[in-house]
Amino acid sequence: MSDEWISALGRYARRLHASAGTGHHVASPLGAWLLLALAGRACAEPDPQLTEVLGIDPRRAATIAAELLEQPHPAVAAATAVWHGPSADPDGLAGWRAGLPASTGTGPLPDQAGLDRWARDHTFGLIDRFPLGAGPDVVLMLASALATKVSWEHPFEVAPAAALGAGSPWAGRLDRVLRTPEHGHEAFVTRDADAGELIVHAAASADGLRVFSVAAGADVPPETVIAAAYRVAAGAEKVSLFDLPLGEGPLWDLREEREASRSREFHSAVLPCWSATSDLDLTAPGLGFGAASRVLGPLAGTNGEAFDARQSAMARYGRYGFEAAAVTGWATLTMMPPTVVVRRAELRFGHAYAVVAVAAQDGPWDGVPVFSAWVSEPASVSEKDQD
Repeated sequence: MSDEWISALGRYARRLHASAGTGHHVASPLGAWLLLALAGRACAEPDPQLTEVLGIDPRRAATIAAELLEQPHPAVAAATAVWHGPSADPDGLAGWRAGLPASTGTGPLPDQAGLDRWARDHTFGLIDRFPLGAGPDVVLMLASALATKVSWEHPFEVAPAAALGAGSPWAGRLDRVLRTPEHGHEAFVTRDADAGELIVHAAASADGLRVFSVAAGADVPPETVIAAAYRVAAGAEKVSLFDLPLGEGPLWDLREEREASRSREFHSAVLPCWSATSDLDLTAPGLGFGAASRVLGPLAGTNGEAFDARQSAMARYGRYGFEAAAVTGWATLTMMPPTVVVRRAELRFGHAYAVVAVAAQDGPWDGVPVFSAWVSEPASVSEKDQD
């Protein structure tokens, strides 16, 4: 994959996490980006808003999404689906759906139980409920699911929480934390133009998934650190320990000793276990689903102005491995009429009344009354007509 689209995904991740806020949360920017990329197939010409959010030409994004879905990673389960509601125009969607990846499921919108089952089936059971409902206002729904369950190639060791440092607010709250084993993990210091000095740890699974942990100074905004972490994961220049000040600080404890060794620099890391679950609202303007709905909506028979987009995500990071899953749902909706007071009348012809039969045809007969009657002797429905 090219550096261009990885950088674009990193910029999108910064937007999504900023929208999620500064609290503890987990998300899959890729899961949201994939759905926006699928909409790129509907663009006859590049849509400016969708291009800006995706970071690349939407049609190029659609090609990348297809490559990811058709050539899955051994450690990452990935699935997408497109469902249409009863009010959608299937013929209008046919051309766009024909260009979707072959693995993308299509068909009528499932009921809520079916949506929840799809979420479970495509996340190893880690997500048990689909983030959107199967309401009567859904015209078109797109879904993505990403999931992983891996074991570290080299498990962590265990250390007392005091190893996090006297300045850590977690040191007094926790009992035991993780410490890198002597071999098999990577740790280093780097510098980022936006986030400043960073400490980095990377653990790997046997089937090719690496999980990077990246910390900056406590005053750096979360979305800035997350964006920097995406850049670090793509490749970062390491800072020599001999270019850093000795002593204990908020990000490291650096000491100098004399010993017989072929290497001159050694890194280890201590970090806590963690888990998170999040339900994220993706309807913010900067996340692109409004623009994508305006592109896809007309194909389904709606203007795309009404939409909903949400993501359910979870992750667990521990001594022996890592697991995470996210299900993203995006639906274009029909504008339901407002709730108002209505009256309904049943008109009852219970006494004598008049009947006039009028011709309705272009030409001289149009509008000409042909028959008329006064009905004053009613009859019951005949036995043969009752059948």
